[in-house]
Amino acid sequence: MIAPLGTLVFLATLWLLVVVGACVLEESGAKIAAALKGKRAHRTFTPVRMRVRYRIQRPMRTSARWRAAA
Repeated sequence: MIAPLGTLVFLATLWLLVVVGACVLEESGAKIAAALKGKRAHRTFTPVRMRVRYRIQRPMRTSARWRAAA
């Protein structure tokens, strides 16, 4: 009874490895093929640089009363 269960587990593991391998090749198969040929892989998207503007904090103008309190 243990032999059929072991065979079933083995076949399920083998099937899972094939499915995961197919997903990996689908995602990065073009990159792998280009690397094996010695060429650069073409990007399907263009990188975008985000420009961050920092807020310049202006000096706060206060009255003499607030300066004396500090």
